[in-house]
Amino acid sequence: MTQTKPSKLAELLRRGEIFAVECPSREILKHVTSRWGVLVLVALMAGTHRFSDLRRKVGGVSEKMLAQTLQCLEKDGFVRRVSLPVVPPHVEYSLTPMGEEIGRKVEALADWIEINLPQIMEAQRGA
Repeated sequence: MTQTKPSKLAELLRRGEIFAVECPSREILKHVTSRWGVLVLVALMAGTHRFSDLRRKVGGVSEKMLAQTLQCLEKDGFVRRVSLPVVPPHVEYSLTPMGEEIGRKVEALADWIEINLPQIMEAQRGA
């Protein structure tokens, strides 16, 4: 009988690195799955946006939180920031190829939540 080789993620989970306090993936997971991280990634799936466009699109986010979220996602390699040499300054944000990949994954999660929202709200009322 042929045994299938486990995926790298399955191997990591068995070894426990992602569960270890000092694992660097935890910080990245926090950036990507934070409320603002998910919404920014999903918003940028539609294409390039200026800061003010993103702020309008992501209702409820403060200027400070949007700036921090974009900086973290840029540092992680998911967001590209382009500053154009014009007056007034013009800065555009878009997803990198890696950002598009993680964006599809969090977009799928957000879609799942939206589709299942009635059942989730019913469960919350019953709890």
